[in-house]
Amino acid sequence: MRTLTAVVLASTVALSGASAGAREATTIDEMHHGGLPTGSMTQNPQSHMFDGIELTEEQRQQMRDLMQQARHERPVVHIDDIAALHELVTADQFNEAAIREKAEVIARVQVEQQVELARVQNQMFQLLTPAQQARVQQNYQQRLNELRHISKLQPATSLQAVSRTSSNQ
Repeated sequence: MRTLTAVVLASTVALSGASAGAREATTIDEMHHGGLPTGSMTQNPQSHMFDGIELTEEQRQQMRDLMQQARHERPVVHIDDIAALHELVTADQFNEAAIREKAEVIARVQVEQQVELARVQNQMFQLLTPAQQARVQQNYQQRLNELRHISKLQPATSLQAVSRTSSNQ
């Protein structure tokens, strides 16, 4: 049940990601300002991967080109799949097999999107000088430590509490 809940929630995120993807940044400057479709740093610490990195104009152009290319190659979550999942969730009779099937289709596309994003970020990272790469690594460690600190301060959400309760049964 926990897995099904996670998949259904993931489909909701996919819908928001799909709409955010339509607004995807095409320049490195926009990317610095949170233009990636993954949203805030708490959703994806990699979304601010290049913050604070001074790029040459050639690096900027290469990154723009990579982002433009990735935008056209990005797998798309089909709105029909999300709508069908919603119909199944709100149907009079619960059909776990159908929901699972539709959720898995959506999840596969999300995995492909994450792989494509990682591929592009890797290509961008390879464009950096060793000093810039070291700065990216340093920034990442700092953000990771901040996220760890924040996660320790936050109380468990009701979803986490339900998840823990159901896993103890």
